[in-house]
Formats: sequence, structure tokens, C-alpha cells
Amino acid sequence: MEQPVFYVALEGRTVGPYDRRTIVGMRIKKTLTSEHVLIDTGGLQLTVADLIGRRPRNNDFHPNRTGGFSIVQATYPGSVLEVQGKGFDIPAFRDEVEVRVQADVLRIAGRYPTGLFGWREGRIKLPLQDIIHTRQRGSRVDLWLRTGQAQMQRLALEMFTHDTAAALVQWLPLATPWPEPTAELVPVHAPHVPVAAPAAQVLWVSLASVVLVVGVVLTVLMIRRVY
Repeated sequence: MEQPVFYVALEGRTVGPYDRRTIVGMRIKKTLTSEHVLIDTGGLQLTVADLIGRRPRNNDFHPNRTGGFSIVQATYPGSVLEVQGKGFDIPAFRDEVEVRVQADVLRIAGRYPTGLFGWREGRIKLPLQDIIHTRQRGSRVDLWLRTGQAQMQRLALEMFTHDTAAALVQWLPLATPWPEPTAELVPVHAPHVPVAAPAAQVLWVSLASVVLVVGVVLTVLMIRRVY
């Protein structure tokens, strides 16, 4: 089936055309935002978020195919930004992925490069009980995974919109918010230093200056008497 194309409305003009995959890639690279307006060949206007929320119309990507029965609770489009740490063997997904919440796992399916020019479809299932912490920042969601290693594995997902990111986090009730570091409160005055200390120091410095000046004057007068 022929892929539909869209034009991007920018400052009173249109650029394009681009297919859905290209627009998704531009959104992942932050060239476009979710609020940018698109125009299809029929003149219909929609946002990038609206387009990404639709399922692809081609048959190149089949994230819904599974080997067994499972209860699907929610499905969202997204992309994998980065993976840090060792643990789960998460494929190097590119472009758009499907993030699916099932009864006991978080399933991520998409395609990733293999060899020099090849592509392969793949998926990874992350047990919900192993998702220890979550953190949402705008449309980005970070997940910390328990892996049995010395450190947890971190997976960063781009969910394209703030609402989608928030909805995904709500489907992970076993995970607690990532403990953000708190800034230390520095007191204005140290507990062992009284507030009046700076004034006392100024007074002592003034007295020392006066004594120094008087000493210099007396020394000059004594030198004149000698000569």
C-alpha cells in the first residue's frame, strides 16, 4: 500500500512532502515538536502528535504478533533514546517502537539495524516487577531496571507527548519515583559564628590602622629631633 505523505506548515509556508517514518524520525531528533501542524494531500490538518498516535498503514512492521496469549492493557508509540548499564539484552531500536503494557510485562517492539545495510524486527519483554523506578520529564520517561548486577540498568524512552508519558508511568504502579538529589541548604551564618562578628572585626581593623598611623608619625618626629 502506498504510504501517505504530509507537508509541514512552517511560518506561513509548507515544506515537504514527508512520509510518516520521516516525520517520526524528525520528532525523535527534535527537529519537529508534537505541536507542529501537518497537512495531508487532501488538505486535512493535524499535528505531529496526532499522526504519531496513528498506527502505520503498511505491513512492514507487526508489533502485535506474539507467540502466545497475553492481556494488553495499553499501547503507545515511542522511541528508545538510550540504554545505560548491563542486564536485559535490549536491541538497538531505531525509529518508532511500540510500547505495550501487558499483564506482567512491558513489551517494546520495533526494528533495529543488522549488518551493514540490513534491518530486523525485534522485541524485548521487561517484567513489571523488575521496573524499580520511573522518572518523567516532559515527553521523556526513564526506567530503572533490576538486573541482578551491581547497578541497575536505565532505559530512556521518548513518548512524544507529555500526556502519553504520564499515562505510561501510571501503568507502572510497582515502580517508585526516582529519588532526585536534594540541594543542601547552606546557612547564611555558621552556627558557631555570631551575627555581630563581622562588625567586631571591622572595629579591630580600624583600631589597628589608627595605631599604625600614630606609630609612623611618632617615628618621623623622633627622626627629625635626632637630626
